[in-house]
Amino acid sequence: MSVEKSSEGVGQPIRRKEDQRFITGQGRYTADIRVDGEAHAVFVRSPHAHARVASVDATAALDVPGVVAVLTGADMAADHVDALPLDFTARNFDGKPMTIPPRYPLSRDEVRYVGEPVAIVIAETAEAAQDGVEAVTVDYEELSVIVDLAAAATDSASLVHANVPGNLACDFRYGAADDANRAFEKAAHIVRLDHVNNRIAVNPLEPRAALASYDTVDRRYRLITSHQTPFPLRTQISECLGIPEQRIQITSPDVGGGFGVKGPTYPEEVTLLWAAGRLGRAVRWVCGRSEMFLSDAQARDHVTTIELALDGDGTFLAIRVDDLANLGAYVSSFGAGPPILGQTGLLGGVYRTPLLAGRVRMIFSNTIPTDAYRGPGRAECAYMLERIVDVAARQIGTSPVELRRKNMISAVSMPWRTPGGRVYDSGDFPAVFEKALAYADYQGFRRRRIAAKREGRLRGIGIAYYIDHTGMGPSDLVMSRGMAIPTYESAIVRFNKDGGVTVVTGTHTHGQGLETSLAQIVSDKLGVGIGDTEVLHGDTRDIGYGRGTVGARSLLAGGAALDVAIGKLIDKGKRIAAHMMECDAADVEFEQPEFTVKGTDRHLSLMQVARAAYFPVNFPIKTVEPGFEASGYWDPLAVAFPNGCHICEVEIDPETGKTDIVAFTSVDDFGNIINPLLVAGQVHGGVAQGIGQALLEHSIYEESGQILTGSLMDYGLPRANDIPFISHETVEGHPCTTNPLGVKGCGEAGAIGATPAVINAVVDALSEYGVHHVDMPATSEKVWRLIHGRTE
Repeated sequence: MSVEKSSEGVGQPIRRKEDQRFITGQGRYTADIRVDGEAHAVFVRSPHAHARVASVDATAALDVPGVVAVLTGADMAADHVDALPLDFTARNFDGKPMTIPPRYPLSRDEVRYVGEPVAIVIAETAEAAQDGVEAVTVDYEELSVIVDLAAAATDSASLVHANVPGNLACDFRYGAADDANRAFEKAAHIVRLDHVNNRIAVNPLEPRAALASYDTVDRRYRLITSHQTPFPLRTQISECLGIPEQRIQITSPDVGGGFGVKGPTYPEEVTLLWAAGRLGRAVRWVCGRSEMFLSDAQARDHVTTIELALDGDGTFLAIRVDDLANLGAYVSSFGAGPPILGQTGLLGGVYRTPLLAGRVRMIFSNTIPTDAYRGPGRAECAYMLERIVDVAARQIGTSPVELRRKNMISAVSMPWRTPGGRVYDSGDFPAVFEKALAYADYQGFRRRRIAAKREGRLRGIGIAYYIDHTGMGPSDLVMSRGMAIPTYESAIVRFNKDGGVTVVTGTHTHGQGLETSLAQIVSDKLGVGIGDTEVLHGDTRDIGYGRGTVGARSLLAGGAALDVAIGKLIDKGKRIAAHMMECDAADVEFEQPEFTVKGTDRHLSLMQVARAAYFPVNFPIKTVEPGFEASGYWDPLAVAFPNGCHICEVEIDPETGKTDIVAFTSVDDFGNIINPLLVAGQVHGGVAQGIGQALLEHSIYEESGQILTGSLMDYGLPRANDIPFISHETVEGHPCTTNPLGVKGCGEAGAIGATPAVINAVVDALSEYGVHHVDMPATSEKVWRLIHGRTE
C-alpha cells in the first residue's frame, strides 16, 4: 500500500464513512446481538405515582410456562445491592450537601413515580416474560401525589420523601446578591418575565436496550447496551453491585441517537447484570417505544422568574433569577447538574452585564426523574436570557436588534471574564450577529410582514444569540465541585506495517459521525486515507478509560487526545527514521507522509518507518521499543465557548392559531471545523429539537401522576413538515485557545439557540394583540386562544 498526501483531512466536507453500513442495514445495534441460551426480561412497573409496596407475590407468575425467575427489591437487598450512584451532586447555599434519597434499582418499600421498577420477570421468550409480568400481584397502599412543580415547592405540599421537608433537594445560590439588588434599586428600567421551560420526553431513534451475561468460568460480567458513556457506567455498576471493575466489561456498539438520555446509570441495566450473575445465563431487555415514556429520564421542567435591570440608556446593569427545577422523584445520575451549571457560568450571555444573582431550588415531585438533554442547563439559560432581552426592548421602546448591539461584548474585549467567573477566550459576537442579520435579510422583514398581512397572516421575526460551554474540565476543578467522574479523554493510534491505522477512542459516537472526523484528523496529521483508518469505540476492554460522549466534547477532548497520541507516534517515527538515515533525531522533520533530513534530499515514507518498527532489522532496538503505536490523554484545560445567532421567521394563521416557520437562519462560531458537512448535520438536528420544544413537545401529567403523553400518539414530536429549510453558515478565524485542535463543539448549539428564536418570533407575530409572552410549547390551540382572548 502506498501512502500519499491526503485530501481528506481537517476542513473537508467528507461524507460519513459509517453511513455505508447504516444505510445498507449492516449497523450493529444492541438489539441485533444474540447469544446462545439468552433469556428475556420484562419489568413490573408501578401503575401508581406514589404508593407503599406492601408485598410482591410472584407465585402465579412462576407458574406461567417459560418463566424462569421473578426477582424483586427484597432479593437485591439480600445480595447487598446498593443505591444507584450519581455523576454529580451539588451543595446548598450554606455549604451543606444536597439531600439525596436512595434510589434502588428495584423498589424496596415505596414507589414514587408511575413506571418505577418493582420487579423483573425473566423468561425463555419476551412473550412469556410479558405474561409473567401480568401474573405478578403487587399489593400497593396508595399515598398522596404531587406532580405540579410550583405546588410541590409550597409548605403545604404532600411529600415525595417523608424525610425531605418541602420536597427541597437543594437550595443553590450564586452571584453577588447584595450588589445586584443595589443595581436594581438604581435602575431606570426593571423588566420581569415569569415563564415555564416545559418538560421534554427524549425520543432517540433507537430505544434503550441491554444484553447482560455472566461467565461462570472466569466470573466476568458483560453488559452490551445502548449507552453514551460506557466507562462511567462500568464504574457506577461496580459501585452499586460491589463487583470489581476489572470483572465488568461494558460494550456499547452502534447507538442510534443519545441526546443525553442514554447517559445516566439506570435501574434496568444494573438489574439485568445482577440478574445474569444470579441466574448464570444471559438476559436481554429491549425497551418498548411507549415504555420509554415510563423508564427514560425526561428533561427541562423549570418554573422561573428572571429580571433585568437597565439604566436610562438601555445598558444592562444586573440580572436576577429565581428558579424552580423539577428533579422528579429522585436525583438522577446528572440530574442536579443542568439546573445550576448553565446559569452560574453563562447567565450573562454575550452581553456586558456586570452583575448577576440567582437562586435555584431543586424540587422533588412524583414524576419521572429528569437528567441531561441536548444543551442541558445552557438551553434553559439561553432561553430565559434571550426572552428577557426581547421583553426589555419592547418595554423600553427600542428594537431587539439595537438593544443587543448596545450591550454586546466586543471582539477587542476578548478574553472576557463573566460575572459568573467564566473566561470567554475567543470570538467576535458582533460580527456573527451582523452576519446573521444580513444572511436573514432582517432589513427586508417589514416588507415581508406587510405582504403576509395582505394575505391575512401574522408574520413575526425572532432573534436569539446563544453561548454554550462545552468540554467539561479540567478534572480536578469539576470533581472538586461535585462531579464524580473525571473529564479527561483517551486515545490510541496504531500504524500497522501495511500502512493502515487503527484508532481506539475512549469517547463514543451515537450518530455525530465521529468515526469519520477522527479519521480525518489522522488523515490530516499522517496522510492516511480515511478508508484506511479504522476507529474503534464503545468497549471498556479496548482502552483504559474515557468519559464518553456528553457535553459536545467528542472532538474537543477525544480529538485532542488523538492529536496527542499522533504527536507521540510522529516523535517515535523521527527516532526510528534518524537511525535508518544515520542522522540525529533533531535533524528529522515530518511533513506527511514523509520523514526528511533537514537540508538534504534524504527521506523515508511513513510506511517504511512503520514496517521497520514491526520488522526491526535496521532499527534502534536498544533504545526504541518495536511496534508503531502511541497513546494519548487530554484533560480539557477549560471549557470552550461555541456561540451563534439564530433568526426565525414565522407566519401564524389567526383563524387556526397554526404557526409555520417560514425561514430559519443560523450563523455559528464553532472555532476550527473538522468537517463542515457533519457540523451542518449537527446544527440541523439540534434546531429541529429546539423547534419541537418550542412549538409541540410537552410531557404532561394529570393530578394522579399518570402521564397523559405516554406514547407517540399523544406526545408531539416534530414531523418533517414542521421543520423548515435551515440556512446555516459558520464563521472562522476564532479558534478555541484551550485545546490543540482549536475546536469549540457544535452538537448542542441548535437546540440551545432555536427555542428562544422561535418563541421571540411567535411573540413578535402576536404583538398587535398585546401579547408579551407565550410559554412553550406554543401550540396552535394556545396561540388561537391568545388571538381570540379565550382562556377557558
